[in-house]
Amino acid sequence: MKALFLYTLSLFSFCSASLADTLTIYSYRHYESDVLLFDKFTEQTGIEVEVVKSKAGALLERLKAEGDKTPADILITSDAGRLHQAREAGVLQPIRSPFLEQRVPANLRDTDGYWFGFTQRARVLVYAPDRVSEDELSTYEDLGTADWRGRLLVRSSANVYNQSLLSSLIDANGNQQALQWAKAVRKNMARPPQGSDRDQMRAVAAGLADVAIVNTYYLGLLANSDNQKDRAVAAQLKVFFPNQAARGTHVNVSGAGVVAGSDQVEAAQRFLEYLATDEAQSAFTGATYEYPVVSGIEWSPLLQQWGTFKADPISLALLGELNADAIRCFNQAGWE
Repeated sequence: MKALFLYTLSLFSFCSASLADTLTIYSYRHYESDVLLFDKFTEQTGIEVEVVKSKAGALLERLKAEGDKTPADILITSDAGRLHQAREAGVLQPIRSPFLEQRVPANLRDTDGYWFGFTQRARVLVYAPDRVSEDELSTYEDLGTADWRGRLLVRSSANVYNQSLLSSLIDANGNQQALQWAKAVRKNMARPPQGSDRDQMRAVAAGLADVAIVNTYYLGLLANSDNQKDRAVAAQLKVFFPNQAARGTHVNVSGAGVVAGSDQVEAAQRFLEYLATDEAQSAFTGATYEYPVVSGIEWSPLLQQWGTFKADPISLALLGELNADAIRCFNQAGWE
């Protein structure tokens, strides 16, 4: 522990400025709190940070087109499925960091060091307590039973969050059962898939359905929105963590890797290591309502209010590997 502490102190000495003057980050994330974290990194290291923001797919295509001439040093994106796509596309390079390997659990990072998760989000059920008893809720699999006919909402199968959820079901139950589940859940939807996770929650609060499948942090964003109507939506909903009696609730990550064409690898690694410090991990839980990946970090009051839960321990790298199978199941199920 003493050695790790000394290593952490040495991470952010101002001598790091000799490594690079500037790091360029391609980021799918769009939170002001991330910018504040980047500023903290600059204060502690002297390394400036330039951020290019765009949609996840656009960033990946840009990196592929730029190749070795890319100005990017780091890619930040959400979901293990997207991170796996980036590795498979050859736009990331592996790094070896004892600090990251000690801080980030093995199932929340790439097995070969191409990417590391830095925040967790659970894909849960939110429900209207005036129409649903908590006793009615149990597992993701149960959502395919006739009890939920016309009572469910969930976004499009084109969304990577749903693809990763189905990948976890394929791993747990096999392709055939996962296909049958996708078909059954599609029949149980109150409307064809449309909109974002926040739109699903707004529709449940409006009475269109009783339960929605969403990522937890979206509920946090509604609860802390500047829009009073969205705060009212959040106040009408409760969170349920599925599969607690068995494998646990599906979780995914927002993560990052060092770009293959970067010539600032050591400085880029320092930045990734900064994201795993207590300072950064605590900031994520309070500002973006995501769960930390590092154990021992205190959750924000809102996350504590939702309650503790057991997470599915599946290696998230496997979710990327099973992504094609999940898309095939969704297509066969007619899930738009």
